Amino acid sequence: MNILINTTNHVTSSENFNEQIRQTITDAMGGHVTHITRIEVHLSDENGGKFGLDDKRCLIEARIEHMKPVAVSHNAANFLLAVEGATEKLHRLIEHAVGRRESQRDHKNLNERLSGEGFETQDLT
Repeated sequence: MNILINTTNHVTSSENFNEQIRQTITDAMGGHVTHITRIEVHLSDENGGKFGLDDKRCLIEARIEHMKPVAVSHNAANFLLAVEGATEKLHRLIEHAVGRRESQRDHKNLNERLSGEGFETQDLT
């Protein structure tokens, strides 16, 4: 899994902070790491250099094998909280998408097995 981190002109980051972001995402994805080919993280300050509440935004785009890319975003008071919030949303989204894909595959396999045994099946998907 390749993780790319992009920032706008108003955001400065260090390699240490980027590594912390990578570790947060890798830990949160758990077993789904094998399904993900690339993740792009976009950090931005919604207000530029001005002060604002929850103006730090993290947008995460994930490319999952055999699926269209998905994206989530989260705003928070600082970038680490924004990354954590977006990562939680991404984890739930991938859980749902992969689970649904596996469920559809299981239904297809069941229909194939039943039709091979001489039963008539009705496609409910």
